[in-house]
Amino acid sequence: MSYNVRGELLGFPDTQKVTILEIDSLFSTLKDTTDDNITFTVVNPYALREYSFDIPVDIKILLDITDKSSLSVYNILIIQKPLEDSYINFLAPIIINNDNNKLAQIILEPRKHPDFGMTETIKSFKN
Repeated sequence: MSYNVRGELLGFPDTQKVTILEIDSLFSTLKDTTDDNITFTVVNPYALREYSFDIPVDIKILLDITDKSSLSVYNILIIQKPLEDSYINFLAPIIINNDNNKLAQIILEPRKHPDFGMTETIKSFKN
């Protein structure tokens, strides 16, 4: 599936369209459609933890989000070896409005979300 990026993916201002390919229930690949060198591994945060936050009004407007919108959320994974040492940035989620294929990344305020970190390892969620 192809998504139109609204706003900017942090550090990648020229990325305007991406695809997301699900690998499994936890991992997916997000790839820039015009630059094969820009690829991210992303995770479904809900497969790991309770994860809730308010989407800012400006992002709701940017993505045309309504109360009835079908949304997906991903977080970028920084791959390490071994894989369990890879870390997730829970403070910069990627929000997708599945109804119109629009995507944006937001930055959550750490003070409002003290339970979310920028470098939480996958192994910290293993039971």
